[in-house]
Amino acid sequence: MTQSMQIIDHLSELRNRILKILVFLAVGAVIGLVFCKQIFFFLQQPMLKVLPPNTSFIATTPFESYTTYLKVSLLAGFFMASPFIFYQFWQFVSPGLHGGEKKTLIPFTLLSGLLFIGGALFGYFVVFPAGFYYINAILADTGIHLMPRMSDYLSTATTLLLAFGFCFELPLLIFLLGKLGLLTYDRIKQYRRYVIVLLFFVAAILTPGPDMISQCLLAIPLWILYEAGGVSLLLLKK
Repeated sequence: MTQSMQIIDHLSELRNRILKILVFLAVGAVIGLVFCKQIFFFLQQPMLKVLPPNTSFIATTPFESYTTYLKVSLLAGFFMASPFIFYQFWQFVSPGLHGGEKKTLIPFTLLSGLLFIGGALFGYFVVFPAGFYYINAILADTGIHLMPRMSDYLSTATTLLLAFGFCFELPLLIFLLGKLGLLTYDRIKQYRRYVIVLLFFVAAILTPGPDMISQCLLAIPLWILYEAGGVSLLLLKK
């Protein structure tokens, strides 16, 4: 088989897997659309709990609620389909793995899904409350009341939830780079101090509040996940 034929086969397989992912996303989005109001109400809770009395979310255009609920359904569909998406990804890369490594396909899929959803839940239950509290605290005694728009809040929440989810995939990324021979535990130790600074910088960008507490709530778990990835490379050598 020529190299060009191999490339065509890979592209064809990639197309088929993307189509399967889109089908699952569509099914998840339809389910999400049925419960879109309840899902958005759930997403609002970290902000609602810290808003001053007699303030609420607002919609500033006639169709803002429609577009917001549609985006909520897509977000819900993505999270519902995320285990299947990771499964398709690992299936796509599995031909490049050895026989013994292929046996880890299902565990890797489950771990990928758990880390992704776990990261999003960590952001929602831990980082969101702290960050939104300090956002509102800045406005204390200023006479200014925060009344977040539906669409703006959803955009912020979506970005953060996806960012937290993918950030928690760090141990698997490190392990995969180790499998490919691109990263070793010695390099993990060598770059540790620089990575720690980078993680705190990333946390400062991703967290909603300007305070150090919410930044540490994200940076420290990422540091732990980085070290967990390093431990996986040690186990890989044995």
